Amino acid sequence: MYGMVNQALEDMLIERFGRPAWEKVKSEAGVRVEVFISNNAYPDQTTYSLVDAASRTLGMTAEEILRGFGRYWILKTARDGYGELLNMGGGNLPEFLQNLPTFHTRISLIFPHLQPPRFICQQITETSLRLHYYSDRPGLAPFVEGLLEGLGSMFKTPVRVLQEGFTGQGLDHDLFLVEWEREPS
Repeated sequence: MYGMVNQALEDMLIERFGRPAWEKVKSEAGVRVEVFISNNAYPDQTTYSLVDAASRTLGMTAEEILRGFGRYWILKTARDGYGELLNMGGGNLPEFLQNLPTFHTRISLIFPHLQPPRFICQQITETSLRLHYYSDRPGLAPFVEGLLEGLGSMFKTPVRVLQEGFTGQGLDHDLFLVEWEREPS
């Protein structure tokens, strides 16, 4: 993963739990990197180790860490660093979700070695859709849930996310039901 991911995880943990907690997480994870460089690629295992160590150190599940990180990613990291790209993604939640493939294509132009996930929206109604999430990186479904919740907050649209299908349980991807309230006419 690119350094920007690990840097954002560091920022979130420092903001919420303080620098001493971050230093302990980093030590527990065996990560000796002093500064994550945004455009540098780091082994995926570095990120997984940091999340695992944060879980043990902070007494939270890895899923809670990842879900919170997904929200943080949208509401802080992405808005601060990539606000224009986010704004081009759509004017409301369902539009943005349906434009995710285009969004990742634009991101790939900035980060040429990126291995982005793939999203497909199906069964789209005025108040829901099913989001199919394909990734080569296992275990990140809670992060996606957090991203979706963060997008709901960003668009000021209350959102409910329910994971209906799981990688490895008969599917080659994760499946989410995303529901929101109808916009007033």
